[in-house]
Amino acid sequence: MSKTLYLMRHGQTLFNIRRKIQGWCDSPLTDVGIEQAKSAGKYFKDNNITFDEAYCSTAERASDTLELVTDMPYKRLKGLREFGFGMFEGESEDLNPQFDPYKHYGDFFVQYGGEDSMDGQNRFNGTVENIMNNADNNDNVLIVAHAGVITAFSTEWYNPVKLHEDGFTNCSILKFTYDNEKFQL
Repeated sequence: MSKTLYLMRHGQTLFNIRRKIQGWCDSPLTDVGIEQAKSAGKYFKDNNITFDEAYCSTAERASDTLELVTDMPYKRLKGLREFGFGMFEGESEDLNPQFDPYKHYGDFFVQYGGEDSMDGQNRFNGTVENIMNNADNNDNVLIVAHAGVITAFSTEWYNPVKLHEDGFTNCSILKFTYDNEKFQL
C-alpha cells in the first residue's frame, strides 16, 4: 500500500521580494505570501484532500504557511530546514556564488559557517524518508519546507530544470507517492 506526500514550499517572504539569501535565518510572510498559503489551503479543501500528518521546518515562514493551509496539529522539525548559508544569510542574492537551482554548492558555505550542501540534502532526505516510513499505509502527509532542499530532494526523482521551468514558486505543491521506499512524482 502506498502513502502520499504533499511537499510544499512556504509562501512569499520579505527576503524573497528583496532578493535576500534566507537559509536558517527567517523573514516574515508578505501579504502575497499569506494569500498564496490561503489559496493552497483552498485548493486542498476544494479537492477534498485531507492530511493524516503535517510537518514543517522550524522556520516561522514555514510554520506560518502551514497554519494558513490547515488548522490541524503539526510538528516542526529541524531536519526540514533550508540549507544553512552561514554569513551569507540576509545578504543579497547577487553575492550568491552559484545561484543555480540545478546544482549543488558543495562545501562552499562551510568556510563561512554554513552547511555542506550534501550534508543538508542528506539531512532533509533522511527526515522526509523517516516521516514516510513511520506513516501508516494510505496516509496523506503534508510537509512545508524550502526551495533549496525541496529542489535537492526532487532531483532524485525528477528533472530539476523541468521543475523550475514548470514554475516552482512560493507555495508550489509537489505530490509524491511513496511505496517500497521509493518516491514517484
